[in-house]
Amino acid sequence: MALNCGILGLPNVGKTTIFSALCGVPADITNYPFANVKANVGVVNVPDIRLDKLNDIFIPERKIPATVEFVDIAGLVKGASRGEGLGNQFLTHIREAAVYIHVVRCFENSDVVHVNEKIDPASDIETIDIELALADMQTLAKRRERAEKTLKNPAEKKQTEFVLSILDKINPALENAQSVRSLGLTDEEKAAIYDCHFITAKPQLYVCNVDEQGIKSGNTYTEAVKKRALSEGTEAVSICGKFEADLCGIDDPEEKKAFLDDLGLKETGLSTLIHSAYKLLGLRTFFTTGKDECRAWTFHSGDTAPKAAGVIHTDFEKGFIKAEVYTCDDIFQYGTEAKIKEAGKYRLEGKEYVVNDGDVMFFKFNI
Repeated sequence: MALNCGILGLPNVGKTTIFSALCGVPADITNYPFANVKANVGVVNVPDIRLDKLNDIFIPERKIPATVEFVDIAGLVKGASRGEGLGNQFLTHIREAAVYIHVVRCFENSDVVHVNEKIDPASDIETIDIELALADMQTLAKRRERAEKTLKNPAEKKQTEFVLSILDKINPALENAQSVRSLGLTDEEKAAIYDCHFITAKPQLYVCNVDEQGIKSGNTYTEAVKKRALSEGTEAVSICGKFEADLCGIDDPEEKKAFLDDLGLKETGLSTLIHSAYKLLGLRTFFTTGKDECRAWTFHSGDTAPKAAGVIHTDFEKGFIKAEVYTCDDIFQYGTEAKIKEAGKYRLEGKEYVVNDGDVMFFKFNI
């Protein structure tokens, strides 16, 4: 279950620079709007020091981390919902993402053209919010039209009336450029309109694209974005695209650490961004180990053992019998599975067990 993140924002805010640095994927980067008219896609490994430690202990033939897919969506502009700047094409890519990352320019540089000729994060965010809301209004209108046609069917009338009531709740919000996610819909309501795939129902993270000084101390631009993020119940991560690009070219771990230390950073922008996305989506990680491989698996917080087993293979979930479980901290402390058992930390768990982040698991199943 790879996490899929769509990267969006106005043209020339640094989306593609950040995408290339994070993914190590060459992309068309030029100082004018719409340089890239198609989405760039890159898959990167999720940084996790726990997997590295497990690999050192078990020394398997291969180490397989969890992955994240980043989709760099070309810049949206005012009128994108009506097709301006090839907007409709790009909005399609946004619909396919699990979470979208809104990159906001938070640095001054006269050599880099801003599409609105001024640096104003609040205005930039508002432009994107309006276009996404307008796109969702088009979706809502089409869904309402379909629903009204089924009202005459007695078998579907009750459910259709429920759907229309939800659309009536959503429409005023979209007219005011508010997101669907801000309405706090119930799980039942979300399920009823799932086929709409509203863009603004998706979780959102902000990325403040800053210069090196902004990484060290922030600025008024980043503070404005962070304040906005806080009001929306999400996070704003500061990333210096140029710095990340330079960091990407360093292979030596010690040199890379020194590079981070120089700016007072504990981890790369990639790590910070992925960890924030995992937190926002309620994603967690469990591990499987052995001589063949040590592997990280992504699951949703609250998943039971059979559900987690299904991440590996649907047969594991269908034929689940039990799971042998211990934690990463256990193996780091005791060094071997034998010593974990001696300490009474090796457990057998059944179908009701709720998996924890950092669990090391071995599934028993029968089909």
